[in-house]
Amino acid sequence: MNQQPASVPTTTQPGPGLSLTCGYGTDRGLRRELNEDSFIASDPVFAVADGMGGHEAGEIASGMCVRTLAAIPQLSTGDRSVTAAVLQQYLLRADNSIREATGARAGTTLTGAVVVEQMGMPYWLVMNIGDSRTYRLSQGRFEQISVDHSEVQELVDAGEITPQQATVHPRRHVVTRALGTGDETEADYWLLPVEEGDRVMVCSDGLTSELTDEHIHRILSTAGHPQDAVDALIQAALRSGGRDNITVIVVDARNVLNDAGAATTAPRRDPSAEDEDTLPRGQAAQATTQPLPQQQDNAVQEKAAGHEPAAGQDPDDGTEAPR
Repeated sequence: MNQQPASVPTTTQPGPGLSLTCGYGTDRGLRRELNEDSFIASDPVFAVADGMGGHEAGEIASGMCVRTLAAIPQLSTGDRSVTAAVLQQYLLRADNSIREATGARAGTTLTGAVVVEQMGMPYWLVMNIGDSRTYRLSQGRFEQISVDHSEVQELVDAGEITPQQATVHPRRHVVTRALGTGDETEADYWLLPVEEGDRVMVCSDGLTSELTDEHIHRILSTAGHPQDAVDALIQAALRSGGRDNITVIVVDARNVLNDAGAATTAPRRDPSAEDEDTLPRGQAAQATTQPLPQQQDNAVQEKAAGHEPAAGQDPDDGTEAPR
C-alpha cells in the first residue's frame, strides 16, 4: 500500500459570507505501481484528473492538466469570477499541451467544481469530461452531478443495460471523451446555487469502482470534517480492493448568503437521521448531456514524471494504451 499523507485541510473565506472547508487525499491503491491521478484543491477550483496511458504517460497527462488549471488567474487572487467559457479555454490549452508532449498517446479525464459568484450569489460551476465524478450532498439529498462520458453510460441512457449491469460490464472503463486523446474534448458544465451546508465530493473512478453510491453517501453524511470524510472514503475503497488509484476531494460550504444578502448559519442536515483501467474510445459518441451555455492556496498535487511514454500496452494490466 502506498498511503500518502493528506495535507492539512484548510478553511477559506476571502471576504464576508461564503466559507469553504476542504479535505483531500490520494492513494496509489493496492495494485498499481504508479499514481496517475492528479488534483487541485485551491479556492475557487476543486478538481481531479485521472490519467490514462502506458508507462508514465497517464501521470504526465493528468499533471499537465492540473498545472494548466493552476494557471487560471483567479487562483492567485481568490476571485470567484471564472466562467464556463474561461474554463473551456484552459481545457483546450491542456489538451493541446498533452497531445504535444505525448503524441496523443495519453489522456486524462477531469471533473470538479469551481465556486463562482453571479449577482453576489455563490454557485457551483461543475465541469466534467470522462468518467471521474462530482457529487453533491445538499439539504439531505445526495446526487451525482456529473454524467459519465463512457460507453456503458450511453448503454444505460439507451435502456440497453441497467446501472447495476454497467458496474460489471466488460467495457465499463472505456470513455468517450478525454483530454489529450480522441476527437471529443469539450467538457459539460452545470451551474448550481450553493446551499447552506452543501458538501461536494470530487473523485477519480478508483473510488466509485470500489464503493456504491449508498456506501459513499453513508460516509459523507456521517463524517464531521471534510478531511475525515476523505480519509474514510479512501480507506473504504482500499478495503474493497483498491484496484486503481484513488483520489478524493470534499468541500463544505458554510455561511452562504441568502436572497436578502444576509449570511445563514444553519447546520448541514444529517441524512442519517432520516485490475482495471480507464480507456479512451477511438471515436467519441455524441454527448449524453447538454453543456451549460457559455457564459488562497490550499493544495495542488500533480504527478508528471517527464518520461517519454511508449505506445502499445499499459504495463500495469495489459490494457491498450490511448492512440
